[in-house]
Amino acid sequence: MKTKAALAVSLMCLAGTAFAQEELKIGAIVTLSGAGAAWGQAMLYATELAADDVNAKGGLDVGGKKYKVKVVPYDDKYQAGEAVTAANRLVFEDKVKYIIGPVGSAGALAVTPIVDKNKVVMLTLGFTDKALGKDKPFNFRPNLTTMETSQPQINWIVKAKGIKKVGGLFPNDETGQQIAQDLEKAYSKAGAQLNAKEFFERERVDMMPLLTRLMAKGVDAIELDGNAPGTAGLIVKQARELGFKGVIIRSGGPATPEIVNVAGTNSTNGMLVNTPVNPANAAVKAYSDRYFTKYKKRMNGFSPAFYDGTHMLFQAMSTAGTTTDTDKVRVALENIKDFKGILGTLNWTGNEVYGAAHQISAPFYIARVQDGQEVIEATCSLTECK
Repeated sequence: MKTKAALAVSLMCLAGTAFAQEELKIGAIVTLSGAGAAWGQAMLYATELAADDVNAKGGLDVGGKKYKVKVVPYDDKYQAGEAVTAANRLVFEDKVKYIIGPVGSAGALAVTPIVDKNKVVMLTLGFTDKALGKDKPFNFRPNLTTMETSQPQINWIVKAKGIKKVGGLFPNDETGQQIAQDLEKAYSKAGAQLNAKEFFERERVDMMPLLTRLMAKGVDAIELDGNAPGTAGLIVKQARELGFKGVIIRSGGPATPEIVNVAGTNSTNGMLVNTPVNPANAAVKAYSDRYFTKYKKRMNGFSPAFYDGTHMLFQAMSTAGTTTDTDKVRVALENIKDFKGILGTLNWTGNEVYGAAHQISAPFYIARVQDGQEVIEATCSLTECK
């Protein structure tokens, strides 16, 4: 017969087993090295900070159970092949049902067949319009892309600055080609022309021959959208060294701190940039401070979108009452309305454009860069900037 002490120990062990916290793995296919590292880090750190939030409360409450969230990251090096390798590892070895990433369009398209076949919910950054659709029911995009932001902000910039001819340097891949196509239409509709385009391989660092050809065509503005932060900084630096005096525009892809770091404050003064965050937003400011405290890096502008997106994913799991039935979680995520994120009130849109309302709708801004900082010039919705 067991003693009272032994019985008490046994009961404690049984209780510990009954109430043991389960683990919820969130995969991350993110660029942590190379040109797109600032974006990949922004996405990874956002996911980790959202996980910290729920773990600090004892875990994510789903169906009466508490789950400790563990983020499992892999570096895709901004290469589609590496993204596929990472997706296979996450799905078949780590057994994840949720993935943050990939960063680039090529990677997003490459892993989509894997995640869709295995019903893995994916929150991707990929800017291509092919990343979302009726045939991709598990793909969501929590960040705005050129497709959403280009027209209202280009309308404002062209009118405010009297721009007529624009030149652009774009990566020669799915992302760059899609963005160049979107921008050409947007500038034309606004009354200007994207009449000089140069495409290059992402590894390239000497942009002067390409810039010389753009300047020879008499452009009064240079567009940076589609370029990784470090590459954009090189373009700005080399354009100013060649004597370009016109407006430099980045109509998508937050990267101001990285561009300033490469090009310097003098070269970047007067740049007009798209930014998803308003420095006056107290919630974003608090998040930025927290980000810097933990990672010792300035927050990249994409990070709040993926912080909010990860929390929306957590809410969907709680609403669906399951972490394993991703069909139910997907539907719950689709049905979230008026989500109060740090970026503001968020909703899903995209039915008309993509055939599926899996694209986030959020406020965004046009800022002027002055002494290395962004100064808000206009506040934008998906229809206008003012």
